[in-house]
Amino acid sequence: MVHFDEEKQDARIKELRAKEEEDFAEIIAAKVGLPYMDLSKIAINTDALGIIHETDARKASLACFRATGKLLDIAVASPESPEVKAIIDDFAGKGFSTTLYVASKASLERAWGHYADIAASSQTHAGIIAISDEDIVKYLDSFTTLAEVKQAITDEEASVRSGKGISRLVEIMLAGALALSSSDIHLEPRESSVRIRYRLDGVLADAAELSAKTSHPLLMRLKLVSAMKLNVTSAAQDGRFSIKIKGSPIEIRSSVIPGAYGESVVMRILNPETIALTLEKLGVEEELQKIFEAELAKPNGMILLTGPTGSGKTTTLYAFLRRVSNTGNKIITIEDPIEYHMEGINQTQIEEGKGYTFLEGLRSALRQDPDIIMVGEIRDKETAEVAVNAALTGHLVFSTLHTNNAAGTIPRLIDLGVNPKVLGSALTISIAQRLVRTLCSECRQEAIISGDEAELIKKVLAQIHERRPELALPPANRYYKPGSCASCGETGYRGRVGIFEALMVDAAITEATVKNPSEREITVAALPQHILSMREDGIIKVLRGETSIEELGRVIDLHAEFV
Repeated sequence: MVHFDEEKQDARIKELRAKEEEDFAEIIAAKVGLPYMDLSKIAINTDALGIIHETDARKASLACFRATGKLLDIAVASPESPEVKAIIDDFAGKGFSTTLYVASKASLERAWGHYADIAASSQTHAGIIAISDEDIVKYLDSFTTLAEVKQAITDEEASVRSGKGISRLVEIMLAGALALSSSDIHLEPRESSVRIRYRLDGVLADAAELSAKTSHPLLMRLKLVSAMKLNVTSAAQDGRFSIKIKGSPIEIRSSVIPGAYGESVVMRILNPETIALTLEKLGVEEELQKIFEAELAKPNGMILLTGPTGSGKTTTLYAFLRRVSNTGNKIITIEDPIEYHMEGINQTQIEEGKGYTFLEGLRSALRQDPDIIMVGEIRDKETAEVAVNAALTGHLVFSTLHTNNAAGTIPRLIDLGVNPKVLGSALTISIAQRLVRTLCSECRQEAIISGDEAELIKKVLAQIHERRPELALPPANRYYKPGSCASCGETGYRGRVGIFEALMVDAAITEATVKNPSEREITVAALPQHILSMREDGIIKVLRGETSIEELGRVIDLHAEFV
């Protein structure tokens, strides 16, 4: 007697129908010239899947199953459908490259099932929506204080939690940073939240604190627009994207590193307006500016700027380039990154991953017969030697070096391996600088100098008078302290100004150089030049009410040994 197993038979029929559906999808793929994909046989990347909202994915019968930077792999049931074409065109318009695969409806259903694996917070972002330059401008015009930005970010987070897109939150963050002239935005994850901070005038300030649920879609959004890998969470990544504000392009450099509570993000804002300063607006003391002008007029030699990251070296270099740029000069720059595009100058950007380093860039530039070369930074012996040789063979060379002061330049170059016998002939001037915040003119408060501060200022002024007796100094009994008002965001400061010192390589410095000197020996040899030190330049700006003594002490050692 034959027993009929209905359950087994149904399973067999279901299996045959599934195979027929896969076979049919494979036939369609061959017909339209696209690869076939069975999504049940691969791991679905939920970060990639979440790029397209579930509602849109089901409506168009597609699924994004893999994403690498701005390269997206998308499985579709019907490649010719208007819904699919609309989504692909939308991606293309935003700089994304898509590869289509044909998949069965059952295969897509399996992929859509993974939407359940995506946390509710991840589902709030509605795919890749272009950052709206128009919306940023709208927000930009409405922000004047940090408090307004904080409120806007907090209000928008409520919309994100209610299920709306994340793009507007990103636009508000960027607009707030631009409105307040922030140099970078920091997103720092904590155990149950993420802190957003702006760097304003060189100092970080809290902008908002978002919930952990909001932080994940925000991170995904930023990684997407920066062309980073969504599925990489345990390694550092770098990316970039651009926005255009009122016709001016602004590049955003993004950096992501893993941390204890998630990935930390820093977005560096390369705004051309913040570095488009002329030589006269840098805050350089009158006599020192005359020295700069004389050095820039020379046909050859090396001009080096020193100072830590964020001390304004790049801004000063660009001011120098503007001063020497004319139709009779060929100027080539090797930068990392190109922060401001200047007409009439040949600018190149290093790519260390492809072997184009500062050294290779400098060697290549010399083959282009330039008159003036700007090397973003001297980091090693080889680059230093090539730069020195360029200065010795008829080129004017600009570059930067990491030292604490102008006198430290010569010992540093010797430590890198530069021959001290030729260094004195190549290097013409070394400049050290820092940036100090300027006091808000609307709320600064006048105060009487007393105690240790009075003794310090008295000692500095005596040294200035000894070196520069002709220099008219402001009164030494009063100065200004920061106040607090809405105009400066309750910080007491608005904007920044440079403090400078310089060392000209004259006969005395050249003689000292060949003896492998220390910083102090170079400083002593430079005393007859009568150039103000950063401390002296800063104290004069304090007495003029441009900055505070507390701010000056934040960027330099006010109590360092007097020479």
